[in-house]
Amino acid sequence: MSEDDKLLKEAKKLPWEDRLLHKNWKVRNDANIDLAALCDSITDPKDPRIREFGHFFKKTVSDSNAPVQDKALDSLIAYLKAADADAGRFAKEVCDAIVAKCLTGRPKTVEKAQMVFMLWVELEAVDVFLDAMEKAIKNKVAKAVVPAIDVMFQALSEFGSKIVPPKRILKMLPELFDHQDQNVRASSKGLTLELCRWIGRDPVKSILFEKMRDTMKKELEAELMNVTATAKPTRKIRSEQDKEPEQEVAAEAVGSGPSEESAADVPQEIDEYELVDPVDILTPLEKSGFWNGVKATKWSERKDAIAELTKLASTKRIAPGDFTEICRTLKKLITDVNIAVAVEAVQAIGNLARGLRTHFSASSRFLLPVLIEKLKEKKPTMTEALSQTLQAIHKSGCVTLADIVEDVKGAVKNKVPLVRSLTLNWVTYCIESSSKAILLKVHKDYVPICMECLNDGTPEVRDAAFSVLAAIAKSVGMRPLEKSLEKLDDVRRKKLSEMIGVSGGGASTVAGSAVPSSGGTGSSAEASDGAFVRRSAASMLSGKKPVPAAAASKKVVSAKTGTGKKVDGPGQTKKPVEVEDVEPSEMTLEEIESRLGSLIKDDTISQLKSAVWKERLEAITSLKEQVEALQELNPSVEILIRLLCAVPGWSEKNVQVQQQVIEVVSNIASTASKFPKKCVVLCIGGICERVADIKTRAQAMKCLTTFSEAVGPGFVFERMSKIMKEHKNPKVLSEGLLWMVSAVEDFGITHLKLKDVIDFCKDTGLQSSAAATRNATIKLIGALHKYVGPDIKAFLSDVKPALLSAVEAECEKNPFEGAAAVPKKTVKASDSLSSVSGGGLDSLPREDISGKITPTLLKGLESSDWKMRLESIEAVNKIVEEANKRIQPTGTVELFGALRGRLYDSNKNLIMATLSSISGLASAMGAAVEKSSKGILSDVIKCLGDNKKHMRECALATLDSWVAAAHLDKMVPYITASLTDAKLGAEGRKDLFDWLSRQLTGLTEFPDAIHLLRPAAVAMTDKSADVRKAAEACFGEIVRVCGPEMVMKNVRDIQGPALAIVLERLKSHGAFPEAHDTTKTVTTGQTAKTGSKIGKSNGYGSKHGSRPVSSRAASTKGSKPEPIMSVQDINIQSQALLNLKDSNKDERERIVVRRFKFEELRLEQIQDLENDLMKYFREDLHRRLLSTDFKKQVDGIEMLQKALPSIAKEIIEVLDILLKWFVLRFCESNTSCLLKVLEFLPELFDTLTNENYTLNESEASIFLPCLVEKTGHNIEKLREKLRELMKQIIHSYSAAKTFPYILEGLRSRNNRTKIECVDLVEFLLDNHGSEISGQLKSLQIVASLTAERDGELRKAALNCLATGYKIFGDDIWRYVGKLTEAQRSMLDDRFKWKTREMEKRKEGKPGEARAALRRSVRENGSDVAEQSGEVSRSMSGPVFSREMYTPPEPQMERLAFARPPGGAIGPTDWNEALDIITYGSPEQSVEGMKVVCHELAAATNDPEGSLMDDLVKDADKLVSCLATKVAKTFDFSLTGASSRSCKYVLNTLMQTFQNKRLAHAVNERTLDNLITELLLWLLDERVPRMDDGSQLLKALNVLMLKILDNAERTSSFVVLINLLKPLDPSRWPSPPSNESFATRNMKFSDLVVKCLIKLTKVLQSTIYEVDLDRILQSIHVYLQELGMEEIRRRAGADDKPLRMVKTVLHELVKLRGTAIKGHLSMVPIDMEPQPIILAYIDLNLQTLAAARMLTPTGPVGQTHWGDSMANNPMPASHSADAQLKQELAAIFKKIGDKQTCSIGLYELYRITQLYPKVDIFSQLQNASEAFRTYIRDGLAQMEKNAAAGRTPSSVPMPTPPPSALNLSSPKFAPLSPVHTNSLNDEKSVNTKAEPTNFSLPPSYAEDDRTVNAMASRGPMPVQSDYRQQVGDQRNDRFPSGVSSGTLDAIRERMKSIQLASGEPGNRAMMNGSEHHESTELVSSTGNPNPVVHSGVLPMDEKALSGLQARMERLKSGSIDPL
Repeated sequence: MSEDDKLLKEAKKLPWEDRLLHKNWKVRNDANIDLAALCDSITDPKDPRIREFGHFFKKTVSDSNAPVQDKALDSLIAYLKAADADAGRFAKEVCDAIVAKCLTGRPKTVEKAQMVFMLWVELEAVDVFLDAMEKAIKNKVAKAVVPAIDVMFQALSEFGSKIVPPKRILKMLPELFDHQDQNVRASSKGLTLELCRWIGRDPVKSILFEKMRDTMKKELEAELMNVTATAKPTRKIRSEQDKEPEQEVAAEAVGSGPSEESAADVPQEIDEYELVDPVDILTPLEKSGFWNGVKATKWSERKDAIAELTKLASTKRIAPGDFTEICRTLKKLITDVNIAVAVEAVQAIGNLARGLRTHFSASSRFLLPVLIEKLKEKKPTMTEALSQTLQAIHKSGCVTLADIVEDVKGAVKNKVPLVRSLTLNWVTYCIESSSKAILLKVHKDYVPICMECLNDGTPEVRDAAFSVLAAIAKSVGMRPLEKSLEKLDDVRRKKLSEMIGVSGGGASTVAGSAVPSSGGTGSSAEASDGAFVRRSAASMLSGKKPVPAAAASKKVVSAKTGTGKKVDGPGQTKKPVEVEDVEPSEMTLEEIESRLGSLIKDDTISQLKSAVWKERLEAITSLKEQVEALQELNPSVEILIRLLCAVPGWSEKNVQVQQQVIEVVSNIASTASKFPKKCVVLCIGGICERVADIKTRAQAMKCLTTFSEAVGPGFVFERMSKIMKEHKNPKVLSEGLLWMVSAVEDFGITHLKLKDVIDFCKDTGLQSSAAATRNATIKLIGALHKYVGPDIKAFLSDVKPALLSAVEAECEKNPFEGAAAVPKKTVKASDSLSSVSGGGLDSLPREDISGKITPTLLKGLESSDWKMRLESIEAVNKIVEEANKRIQPTGTVELFGALRGRLYDSNKNLIMATLSSISGLASAMGAAVEKSSKGILSDVIKCLGDNKKHMRECALATLDSWVAAAHLDKMVPYITASLTDAKLGAEGRKDLFDWLSRQLTGLTEFPDAIHLLRPAAVAMTDKSADVRKAAEACFGEIVRVCGPEMVMKNVRDIQGPALAIVLERLKSHGAFPEAHDTTKTVTTGQTAKTGSKIGKSNGYGSKHGSRPVSSRAASTKGSKPEPIMSVQDINIQSQALLNLKDSNKDERERIVVRRFKFEELRLEQIQDLENDLMKYFREDLHRRLLSTDFKKQVDGIEMLQKALPSIAKEIIEVLDILLKWFVLRFCESNTSCLLKVLEFLPELFDTLTNENYTLNESEASIFLPCLVEKTGHNIEKLREKLRELMKQIIHSYSAAKTFPYILEGLRSRNNRTKIECVDLVEFLLDNHGSEISGQLKSLQIVASLTAERDGELRKAALNCLATGYKIFGDDIWRYVGKLTEAQRSMLDDRFKWKTREMEKRKEGKPGEARAALRRSVRENGSDVAEQSGEVSRSMSGPVFSREMYTPPEPQMERLAFARPPGGAIGPTDWNEALDIITYGSPEQSVEGMKVVCHELAAATNDPEGSLMDDLVKDADKLVSCLATKVAKTFDFSLTGASSRSCKYVLNTLMQTFQNKRLAHAVNERTLDNLITELLLWLLDERVPRMDDGSQLLKALNVLMLKILDNAERTSSFVVLINLLKPLDPSRWPSPPSNESFATRNMKFSDLVVKCLIKLTKVLQSTIYEVDLDRILQSIHVYLQELGMEEIRRRAGADDKPLRMVKTVLHELVKLRGTAIKGHLSMVPIDMEPQPIILAYIDLNLQTLAAARMLTPTGPVGQTHWGDSMANNPMPASHSADAQLKQELAAIFKKIGDKQTCSIGLYELYRITQLYPKVDIFSQLQNASEAFRTYIRDGLAQMEKNAAAGRTPSSVPMPTPPPSALNLSSPKFAPLSPVHTNSLNDEKSVNTKAEPTNFSLPPSYAEDDRTVNAMASRGPMPVQSDYRQQVGDQRNDRFPSGVSSGTLDAIRERMKSIQLASGEPGNRAMMNGSEHHESTELVSSTGNPNPVVHSGVLPMDEKALSGLQARMERLKSGSIDPL
């Protein structure tokens, strides 16, 4: 035996105390185990050992050893289970020890500690428990606080509020709400929710909410929505458990049925009064000067004094005290002469009664006679105050019915009838709120009083007496009244009986509903014996309801016999008692067998009981046959089903037997004519479990469908949902839901209780943790959507967003079909009628809200406090929202009456809120609103008479909702009456007529509109032009929908001038007999037009969130619009936030008036904005943005804010619309909304910057004028935000462009705006001086402000000019303009002060730094390497080895520039800037680039100005020096310097290449340098490691794309093709990379190939922009340099550069066809061996011809290029003809555009020279004479120009073509190959081209296919002058060679071409279809002029021009022969 064992053995002999406190932990541990075992063995709570052990636990639970502590808790638990309440004496010390030591331990220890606390509560030591909890929650360790809250939560939820007093918990909670630990806060919220379940939401909210933070309130409000059910205790204290066994035995002896619940189980009504602490009000009342106030002579002072008392007494509980004197004073004041004072005194008495309750009894009896006497006052305010006070006195228990008998007797004898009637009304209230016991005592006193009052002469008194008698009868029955009733006559007796009868039904219903629906909960003894289930308070926050202990079901099962358990298990355990005949009673197997008799063979039943499955299978098969053979099945259905449920039963394990059982059940259900619901109840539990099993699923689902056919799917759904909710197997739930989906598809929704199904889906299906269950639920909702429509989504508003999106996707798969969705199966007729009542004939259920429309709510609507009225209106909205916007009309009549009063409220905002509520009610009620509203519509229409636009818009929105709910014909009488009301006003009448026009537009027929004829006719003579116009539009619609004949019949009602107008208008509608025929055509034509506009008014309606308008015409024609409207409403949330489908930003910007001055948006601009918002923004977003409620506007901005990162590109497309909306918000000046706008705008501009987007001019002119004007806002916080926003825009947009807007702000009328703008000018001078250097003369506006009266403004102007003086020195005087002596003096003083300041700060002298920079630029050049010693030392020698490729620089003496101290100093003109860029350091060159950017921006703003022309001349020089600077700036940044200069150089290049004119002016050599440089830096692996490296890479990419887009495309092609050759190693940057030059060259080539791919992709649309001769020459040079051997080698290796060149060539051949051969003027085609390019061209032509992608007319494989045409004298075929037609089409198009008319005329002149026999004018027969003359004169002018040697570019034609160009021939539009404007024309970029139509003779007509093939090509600019420009600038890399025979070969080819084009007689006249067929097919069709095979390849005019150009070059000698 070990030492430990010995020690333990010895220790067992020691006393308990020594063992439990032994120094060895093992001894202590062993002692605790023994103690626990001993306590378990104690059965008698009075055992003396219980008292002996109690004091040990204080120390044992504090043990420092964790395992010992654990065992100590176990022993304590065993002890507490054995003890009784007497053990409570030890509770305090033990609980304190546990709080101190156990709550921070291990989880298991904490759990046991919580179990201990629960047991102390069970032993009734609740106060000790709560004392311990108060200490626990103050623990500094949050880990210890959470278990304490959890155990309070569990104690409350299990024992209830009767055992655990909520009052103490409520006191603890406030300090927990602000706890720093989130787990503690979450747990405290959960505990609060649990309190709500026990004592109600309102008491908790009123006590706790005022002590919470707002965020906590919001979170709890949301959670409180889930707390609905009242709670019941699930565990009892020990003393009650001892009584329980006897009750259970008694309950079991009675048998099955609902067990009566004990009083503890009934939810306890907790009085809020008991939960709060009393408040002393006497002391503060004394201090408030109450006594002096009530004695004052002024009534207002008396009223104020009492109001203070009323306020103090409004607390929930008042501390008792001596209120005698106060009551005496109040008694006097009740009779005060001033009614306001008297009312306040009465209200004070009511508050005192509520707060003091029984302590106010004596005072109440003292005051009661005076209060009753005061009832004679007729003022409503007094009457209401008295009624409420008298009710409060009784309700608070101050007086009882017995106390007031004498007072009532006196009151009914009062002379004033009002006193008598109101006193009896009060008595009625007292009786209704008193218990039956009290009434039994006092009814003898009150009945005689009432009988006497029945003879009163006043009807009100008699009615009140009847009410009292009815109340007594309802409470105590008719017996006390029997003797009295005998004295009444028959009429009165009948009336009283009716009153008692009407109200009696309600009482019985209530009593019936109080019966518990299920058995009582299981015993808590059993629960406490089992394992402790730990529950967290925070679990309440998940939204799931707490699950009570389900011990009851176990008890019921255990009480049955073995067979009974099998038979009735599912039904009995899971089915609550509902209706007698549905629930099956228990029946044993013996009873079943005896009732079966001889129906089933005995051996079959005995086999069914067998343990061998084969025997059971044989028996069930036999049973099936016997059932099928039965002739009369109906009487035996139930007993057969019971037999199957008993044997083999639903617990059968064998699958085959299971399947057979289900089939038998299905057979019985389908065969029997009536299948009882009892049978369904018996089977459905087992069937549901079989559905979960894949082997029996098919049979089980079929069986459920059979049940549905027999008893209706509604009953099956209801039963299944209850089973599935409680079942543990998730498969039962998921598969059951899938069956429900199929059932909905089979039976529809007619028989279902939709609300229950939807609630089941929400609360059970969607809340499941199993994905399969959620998916099945979503499918079920989708199936319901098919029948119900989008309204189902209103019931799913609180579903999680992720699930909601899945639901919406499923709904899209099951679109709403409505009546079109026909069920596949039907329910048996016997039960179908009954089941329909529960179904959805009205689609979704409507909720009865009458219970929520309380008297308090209605009184709130009439309250004198506007806040109360607003709260009541919002409460109405909330009620409608909670009812899912579908309500019944019950009880809404009074509500509409109360809302009508609010339509005349003095507060306009409340009227608008009321209109919104009425709108919501109408939408929610549907057609029933017409009956319930009691004519409120006329009051709604009167609101249109308001002069506020927002009010009228709200009224119109309400009308929209009304017309969607009811029909227009119901509204016409109200509208007709309102239109004749003069109070409506001109604007109101106009709006109403416009609204009517919109509604009538959507109808085809509407006879009721004839009632509107007279008001419309009268309005047509109105003074207001707007009203007249609107009335005329409405009149036209009335005539259309009623028909002219009906209008004519009703004209007699109209008189005066209106009649003449009407008759005149009717003439146009053909209403008179002589125009009868035209009547038909006009009306039918209009009907046809308007027929498609049904529902057009929805666009207007949707703006206000109303439902689509349904028209009677639509319903009569088969209700087609219904599904369309529903589809529009489907799934708003799943749509994109912005819809850019039809967005045309260019068109919108074109109409923007660009101005610098701010003007508020006009009405039509606002309307356009609203239309745009509705068009491009999602419905829920535009509703918020267009709402008049600023909160909704803020919500809209938040939606945009959240989505901004993901919709940046879409935002750019609608930026102009958004900016207009922001302008509107600035104009409205709502502070909250503006703050949100100013929070969003910086994020928006940051996003735009990240997207490399800058505002364009129209967007700037929309937004900046308003922003500048509003910078002077009167709120400082907003001014700061606006200031920061302006600075951000200056940085992102452009200082130069923003400057004019700021200058305009200096002219504002608002001085604050002027001051802010002056400060912004100062900011620009200081930070962006170089950018605004060209606009400095505007400083004279600032200088003029120095004469203003406002001192702040003068000061700001002087400071601004002082900053200018600091930068420019004395040069500032040049910019300030003419000033007075006083102004000059002020400026001089300020400048001197500035000079002194600069000297103090050692900043030099004013203007000195700027002058130094300018000198250094002129005198010194500088190199980056010598700017800094560090830089030159750190860089290796070959860094600048690429200088050989940069333009030569003048050799200057290199002196370092003096760095200027200020950042705003820079060059002032263009040349100076270029010098700094060229010679300055990277950092200095930034200033030059700023000036360049400013000049570029100015030129872009004025593209036709002289500035642009000047810049075009310098563009090449600029790009050249920038290309050089790229390398220098990047090298400089790689040394560790900032990347600022890199960004500037790339930005300047970007601005240059954004302008096409500038980009085109860059020559080929410069472009080559730039592209090479950019591509090299893109490949440089060091760039990403630089400062902002990723941004630089992105900028390089974007710049490269912009160059490819805008640079001259021929040059781009030539440069890129030449860059495909290996790059010179010296051009690569240093230091050298680890990669070989071959690898680097390969990467470089890949980049070049990508660039070429981009250019080639758009070649089809840019083919006419490029010089094909130059491109073909560069391809020729590339191929020749490679040589055939190298080409073959590379082709095998799949070389990318070679493949790219071939691709370019293939694309050119494909686009130009055989005409490509005419563009070889720069290729020496006669050289030997023949150029490689010719072989490739031939190969491409063959391939394309074989693929029928072009139609050759000559031998394609011909290799002899020189004499191919000379040998074939036959003319060209129709291919050349087609080319000619295309050229003519393009030329006529150019002539039609005034921008390109001169080029067009020149090309037409060339055509006439090339084709002298073609008659141009014969093709212009349909053109106007003016146009023909224009062309004739133009051709004559061109001939003169040609003679003088001038090109069209040098001789612009000032006169554009005449407007008669657009001729009406339909054939020309498809002929024109040009449908886009010339890309060279800067002005025409944003204008839309309209094709010009001509009529050509048939010989030039082509088929549509030819046209479509050519339609995408762009115009063909003249290239001759370009060639002349670049002829001398060719790079030496491009060798050229022409053989001696070249000239002759070209001459021969030109002759053959001219021969082919010059003989029209031989030209084939072929139609379009022949053009695409082969020559063989043409001759076989019998064409009289078959095409002969010709060796001449057809060539178009472009080919000729190419040859001519080549000949001219040869003649001039510019191309040297090889």
